[in-house]
Amino acid sequence: MKFLLKLLFLLLSLVAIVLIIGLFVDGKFSVNRSIEINQAQAKVFEYISQLENQQEYGVWQKKDPNISIKTSGTDGTVGFISSWDSKVEDVGKGEQEIMKIIDGKLIETEIRFKRPMEVTSQVFLELTEVSENSCTVSWRFEGESPYPFNILALFMNMDEEIGPDLDKGLKNLKIILESQNN
Repeated sequence: MKFLLKLLFLLLSLVAIVLIIGLFVDGKFSVNRSIEINQAQAKVFEYISQLENQQEYGVWQKKDPNISIKTSGTDGTVGFISSWDSKVEDVGKGEQEIMKIIDGKLIETEIRFKRPMEVTSQVFLELTEVSENSCTVSWRFEGESPYPFNILALFMNMDEEIGPDLDKGLKNLKIILESQNN
Protein backbone atom coordinates (compact mmCIF):
# COMPACT_ATOMS: atom_id res chain seq x y z
CA MET A 1 0.00 0.00 0.00
CA LYS A 2 2.86 2.39 0.83
CA PHE A 3 4.35 1.69 -2.58
CA LEU A 4 1.09 2.63 -4.33
CA LEU A 5 0.85 5.86 -2.35
CA LYS A 6 4.43 6.75 -3.25
CA LEU A 7 3.75 5.94 -6.91
CA LEU A 8 0.59 8.06 -6.88
CA PHE A 9 2.47 10.94 -5.24
CA LEU A 10 5.25 10.63 -7.85
CA LEU A 11 2.75 10.68 -10.73
CA LEU A 12 0.87 13.66 -9.30
CA SER A 13 4.17 15.47 -8.78
CA LEU A 14 5.18 14.86 -12.40
CA VAL A 15 1.82 16.13 -13.66
CA ALA A 16 2.12 19.22 -11.44
CA ILE A 17 5.65 19.92 -12.73
CA VAL A 18 4.50 19.65 -16.35
CA LEU A 19 1.57 21.97 -15.68
CA ILE A 20 3.81 24.48 -13.92
CA ILE A 21 6.30 24.41 -16.80
CA GLY A 22 3.36 25.02 -19.16
CA LEU A 23 2.74 28.35 -17.43
CA PHE A 24 6.08 29.60 -18.81
CA VAL A 25 6.02 28.11 -22.31
CA ASP A 26 5.16 30.44 -25.18
CA GLY A 27 2.65 28.59 -27.33
CA LYS A 28 2.69 31.17 -30.15
CA PHE A 29 3.78 30.12 -33.61
CA SER A 30 4.17 31.60 -37.07
CA VAL A 31 4.85 29.58 -40.20
CA ASN A 32 5.47 31.33 -43.50
CA ARG A 33 6.17 30.05 -47.00
CA SER A 34 6.39 31.92 -50.32
CA ILE A 35 6.58 31.16 -54.01
CA GLU A 36 6.89 33.22 -57.17
CA ILE A 37 4.15 32.61 -59.72
CA ASN A 38 4.50 33.66 -63.35
CA GLN A 39 1.05 35.14 -63.69
CA ALA A 40 -0.35 38.65 -63.26
CA GLN A 41 -1.02 39.56 -59.63
CA ALA A 42 -4.67 40.40 -60.36
CA LYS A 43 -5.28 36.96 -61.85
CA VAL A 44 -3.59 35.21 -58.92
CA PHE A 45 -5.60 37.24 -56.43
CA GLU A 46 -8.86 36.49 -58.24
CA TYR A 47 -8.13 32.76 -57.92
CA ILE A 48 -6.90 32.63 -54.31
CA SER A 49 -9.64 34.93 -53.01
CA GLN A 50 -12.08 32.08 -53.64
CA LEU A 51 -11.67 29.71 -50.66
CA GLU A 52 -13.34 26.92 -52.60
CA ASN A 53 -10.28 26.88 -54.90
CA GLN A 54 -8.21 25.62 -51.96
CA GLN A 55 -9.77 22.24 -52.72
CA GLU A 56 -7.67 22.30 -55.92
CA TYR A 57 -4.31 23.39 -54.49
CA GLY A 58 -4.46 22.79 -50.72
CA VAL A 59 -3.08 19.52 -49.44
CA TRP A 60 -5.39 18.93 -46.48
CA GLN A 61 -8.51 18.57 -48.63
CA LYS A 62 -6.72 15.98 -50.77
CA LYS A 63 -5.89 13.78 -47.77
CA ASP A 64 -9.53 12.65 -47.57
CA PRO A 65 -11.49 12.03 -50.78
CA ASN A 66 -14.62 11.60 -48.62
CA ILE A 67 -14.31 14.93 -46.80
CA SER A 68 -17.59 16.72 -46.21
CA ILE A 69 -17.43 20.43 -47.09
CA LYS A 70 -20.21 22.96 -46.50
CA THR A 71 -20.15 26.67 -47.24
CA SER A 72 -22.14 29.72 -46.26
CA GLY A 73 -22.07 33.22 -47.66
CA THR A 74 -20.53 34.49 -50.88
CA ASP A 75 -17.08 33.10 -51.63
CA GLY A 76 -14.43 35.76 -52.06
CA THR A 77 -16.12 38.15 -49.61
CA VAL A 78 -15.66 38.90 -45.92
CA GLY A 79 -17.84 36.57 -43.84
CA PHE A 80 -17.70 33.59 -46.22
CA ILE A 81 -17.28 30.35 -44.25
CA SER A 82 -16.08 26.99 -45.50
CA SER A 83 -16.60 24.14 -43.00
CA TRP A 84 -15.17 20.65 -43.25
CA ASP A 85 -15.57 17.36 -41.47
CA SER A 86 -13.31 14.37 -42.02
CA LYS A 87 -12.72 11.06 -40.33
CA VAL A 88 -9.01 11.40 -41.26
CA GLU A 89 -7.21 12.60 -38.13
CA ASP A 90 -4.80 14.89 -40.02
CA VAL A 91 -7.78 16.72 -41.52
CA GLY A 92 -10.25 16.66 -38.63
CA LYS A 93 -13.14 19.07 -38.35
CA GLY A 94 -13.26 22.85 -38.48
CA GLU A 95 -14.09 25.95 -40.43
CA GLN A 96 -12.34 28.78 -42.22
CA GLU A 97 -13.81 32.28 -42.44
CA ILE A 98 -12.68 35.21 -44.57
CA MET A 99 -12.01 38.02 -42.08
CA LYS A 100 -10.38 40.71 -44.23
CA ILE A 101 -9.63 41.42 -47.87
CA ILE A 102 -7.33 44.06 -49.31
CA ASP A 103 -8.20 43.88 -52.99
CA GLY A 104 -5.37 42.47 -55.05
CA LYS A 105 -3.02 42.10 -52.08
CA LEU A 106 -4.27 40.18 -49.05
CA ILE A 107 -6.81 37.64 -47.87
CA GLU A 108 -6.92 37.10 -44.12
CA THR A 109 -8.86 34.15 -42.79
CA GLU A 110 -9.44 32.58 -39.43
CA ILE A 111 -9.29 28.81 -39.15
CA ARG A 112 -11.12 27.31 -36.21
CA PHE A 113 -10.14 23.69 -35.72
CA LYS A 114 -12.67 21.67 -33.73
CA ARG A 115 -11.07 18.25 -33.97
CA PRO A 116 -8.61 16.66 -33.24
CA MET A 117 -8.06 19.64 -30.89
CA GLU A 118 -9.69 23.05 -30.56
CA VAL A 119 -7.30 25.70 -31.87
CA THR A 120 -7.83 28.96 -33.74
CA SER A 121 -5.25 30.26 -36.22
CA GLN A 122 -4.97 33.33 -38.40
CA VAL A 123 -4.05 32.61 -42.02
CA PHE A 124 -2.76 35.17 -44.49
CA LEU A 125 -2.38 34.88 -48.25
CA GLU A 126 -0.41 37.94 -49.33
CA LEU A 127 0.67 38.95 -52.81
CA THR A 128 3.60 41.13 -53.84
CA GLU A 129 4.11 42.16 -57.44
CA VAL A 130 7.44 41.15 -58.96
CA SER A 131 6.68 42.31 -62.52
CA GLU A 132 3.65 42.83 -64.76
CA ASN A 133 3.30 39.07 -65.23
CA SER A 134 4.73 37.72 -61.99
CA CYS A 135 4.04 37.96 -58.26
CA THR A 136 5.07 36.36 -55.00
CA VAL A 137 2.44 34.59 -52.93
CA SER A 138 3.16 34.26 -49.21
CA TRP A 139 1.07 31.85 -47.13
CA ARG A 140 1.37 32.40 -43.39
CA PHE A 141 -0.20 30.65 -40.40
CA GLU A 142 -0.13 32.32 -36.99
CA GLY A 143 -1.61 30.96 -33.83
CA GLU A 144 -1.20 30.00 -30.25
CA SER A 145 -1.65 26.68 -28.52
CA PRO A 146 -3.79 27.19 -25.42
CA TYR A 147 -2.62 26.16 -21.97
CA PRO A 148 -1.93 23.31 -21.12
CA PHE A 149 -1.43 22.19 -24.75
CA ASN A 150 1.25 24.88 -25.15
CA ILE A 151 3.64 22.46 -23.42
CA LEU A 152 3.71 20.58 -26.75
CA ALA A 153 5.70 23.52 -28.17
CA LEU A 154 8.70 22.07 -26.35
CA PHE A 155 8.44 18.86 -28.37
CA MET A 156 6.78 19.91 -31.63
CA ASN A 157 8.06 22.38 -34.22
CA MET A 158 5.06 23.94 -35.99
CA ASP A 159 7.29 25.06 -38.87
CA GLU A 160 8.19 21.41 -39.49
CA GLU A 161 4.56 20.32 -39.01
CA ILE A 162 2.81 22.87 -41.25
CA GLY A 163 5.63 24.17 -43.48
CA PRO A 164 5.85 21.19 -45.86
CA ASP A 165 2.08 21.31 -46.45
CA LEU A 166 2.27 25.03 -47.24
CA ASP A 167 5.18 24.39 -49.62
CA LYS A 168 3.26 21.66 -51.43
CA GLY A 169 0.09 23.76 -51.59
CA LEU A 170 2.00 26.71 -53.06
CA LYS A 171 3.66 24.44 -55.64
CA ASN A 172 0.19 23.11 -56.59
CA LEU A 173 -1.06 26.71 -56.86
CA LYS A 174 1.87 27.63 -59.12
CA ILE A 175 1.20 24.67 -61.43
CA ILE A 176 -2.52 25.48 -61.68
CA LEU A 177 -2.07 29.20 -62.31
CA GLU A 178 0.88 28.96 -64.67
CA SER A 179 -0.99 26.42 -66.81
CA GLN A 180 -3.74 29.00 -67.44
CA ASN A 181 -3.47 31.39 -70.36
CA ASN A 182 -2.60 34.99 -69.47
